[in-house]
Amino acid sequence: MLVLVVDSSTPAVTAAVAEVSADGVALRASRCTVDARAHGELLAPQVDAVLADVGARPADLAAIVAGLGPGPFTGLRVGLVTAATMGQVLGVPTYGVCSLDGLGDPAAAGEPVLVASDARRREVYWAVYDGAGQRVAGPDVAAPTVAAQRARDLAVTVAVGDGAHRYADVLGLPVRAEPRYPEPLALARLAAERIRAGAPGESLTPLYLRRPDAVAATGHKPVLR
Repeated sequence: MLVLVVDSSTPAVTAAVAEVSADGVALRASRCTVDARAHGELLAPQVDAVLADVGARPADLAAIVAGLGPGPFTGLRVGLVTAATMGQVLGVPTYGVCSLDGLGDPAAAGEPVLVASDARRREVYWAVYDGAGQRVAGPDVAAPTVAAQRARDLAVTVAVGDGAHRYADVLGLPVRAEPRYPEPLALARLAAERIRAGAPGESLTPLYLRRPDAVAATGHKPVLR
């Protein structure tokens, strides 16, 4: 089964095609461009490109997997709206995966790991994974000092993610070069059991973890005449 994977929870705009079979999950094509200001411009062309890379049409897709975040409001919704719209038009199920899991699952190698992505405002989106890649804390958003304390409490020995690179001095942990952004193969693998089982499609509810900056007015200002 061919599956489209999209993630726009970080500055990395990612689209990929994975093949899910009874034997496992294989990545067939992938495109990733790091540009925090161009999610809307980049994602659709990258979806077209990865489908072309494998000689497939949208109608050949059996499912769509989307990273749910956490991530900034504007960028994150690009991937989720794209996935939800394509799923509805094509009549295929959509499945969501926490984007931080797409970092923590491949990074775990027998030791606890802190995943941190840049949340701006001098904060990080973070989660902690045990040596088997299971999330044991988070996802949450906090100052790097808070994430660092939780990591120490959970005996974490290494960190990954773009937020970990940016705040390495605060976290006080060795930072692996990779993975830096959610990996599409990991996202597909984490949804594979649902895909193989033909589970009903899911509503792609974003993990914003913050209220949007723009809020509706609560009253009317008096008009001076």
